[in-house]
Amino acid sequence: MVVFSRHQLHSFISIFVTIHPHETYNVFYSTSSFFFVLSAYFVVLPLRDEGAISLGIRNLPGLFVGSLLLTLIATPLTTLVFSSSNISKAKALALIHRIFSASLVLFFILWMLSSPANSIPNVKKFLSTSSYAVEEDVKVEVHRTSSNLSDVEDHGWFCMSVRICFFLWVALLNLITMSSTWARVIDAMDNESGSRLFGFIGAGATFGQLFGSLFATTMSWLGPYLFLIASLLMELAARSSERINKDMSHSSEEVSHHRRTEINKKSIQKEPSQRTASSAASVTKPRFWALLEGIRLICASSYLLQVSLFLWLSAMTNSFFYFQKITIIASTVASPAERRQSFAQINSLVAVFILAGQLTLTGRILTAAGVTIALCSTPLFSFLNLIAIAVWPTYLSVAALETFRKVITYVVTRPGRELLYTVVSQDEKYKAKVCIDVLVQRIGDAIAAGIYKKLYSSFDGKTTTISLYALPVCFLWILTGFHLGRRQTQLAKARNPSSS
Repeated sequence: MVVFSRHQLHSFISIFVTIHPHETYNVFYSTSSFFFVLSAYFVVLPLRDEGAISLGIRNLPGLFVGSLLLTLIATPLTTLVFSSSNISKAKALALIHRIFSASLVLFFILWMLSSPANSIPNVKKFLSTSSYAVEEDVKVEVHRTSSNLSDVEDHGWFCMSVRICFFLWVALLNLITMSSTWARVIDAMDNESGSRLFGFIGAGATFGQLFGSLFATTMSWLGPYLFLIASLLMELAARSSERINKDMSHSSEEVSHHRRTEINKKSIQKEPSQRTASSAASVTKPRFWALLEGIRLICASSYLLQVSLFLWLSAMTNSFFYFQKITIIASTVASPAERRQSFAQINSLVAVFILAGQLTLTGRILTAAGVTIALCSTPLFSFLNLIAIAVWPTYLSVAALETFRKVITYVVTRPGRELLYTVVSQDEKYKAKVCIDVLVQRIGDAIAAGIYKKLYSSFDGKTTTISLYALPVCFLWILTGFHLGRRQTQLAKARNPSSS
């Protein structure tokens, strides 16, 4: 249920973007879905990082590979959920959110059972012991140079397994839920409304990131009980996602009713033959093959292959910047506490600027400049960013450049990237998009991790030299974005000639 009326919500949203009255609830539920998903993710993110520290920083590349393997399994299963004819797309999305909500409760139980006390203590008592355990984990990591069995002795195999599984699962939660929710939002809008409203909707995700981060910081004393908070937030995301596109028929109720009656009249004569054909198709096409439907749709479309290439290059470059940031900050900031504070400061600064830009600039930029400029903005700045890091590899440069790069990405390029799917079929939005957003991105992350590790060892950690090797990737990214933006514009005009 919505606490505010449609008029109140419309008046508030119209402060930031141009919105029609019939779009109000749709935008509200889309924005709130992203808010709850990102809030849940950033609430449990400190627990994932805590687990990663206890596992050993040197093992992070291996976790990236494990994340890719898990993605190879989860992506087809997500496609299968959206392929089901028994539930609507809205209920399928809510089901995915509820699966992750239930999994967080399960991880809460496993995390508590794998704690040193091996029991569920009082909140106050547990917090004092858990904070001490984290400090001890950090000390073990710092002093672990030659010991191979210390982790087993200190944590045990069960504890390590729970933390490994959670690290992999959280990354999957972020990718699957975000991609699936965007697919639902895109299906409810077209190219024109997306250009106006995607920035505001994306601001819900950014605000969720900010809220989740601040909540996890101020309520860190809850420890593993943050799992339960995140589970509740995912349930709220499920309830919001069920209502996306539910009120759109009110915008033109008479026209929609007329269209439905006309379609029903025309389809009465065709219905028997269509049922026969569909039943035959269901017999000849086993349900199992729905697992690979997203991959088949991508391979059958040159446009989707270009979208995949664009996102793959994006993931490669973003992962490269991530490892560069980690390397430079680790070499310039000595204290672990100061490093964590540095990361938090950068993330908070980025979130504030992104939120302000999404609320005020995204819709205007996309409407005025178009999708081509939006897609090329981040690749071009990333190209200049690599050169700047090669010349000035310091903490200040990383903080400033990382802030500007992410602001441009989420204010301009990311909403433009979502517009790419407004000109494809519904099957491609739900099935191919999830494969591209999740599977392709994970492949790009894994490849980037391997390349960076090899370059880092070859050049003895010289970030100035390593940065230059990513320039060709950025240049290809720029060309792909330019060509893809023009192709999207052509397809949008073909689908809606009256808008050209």
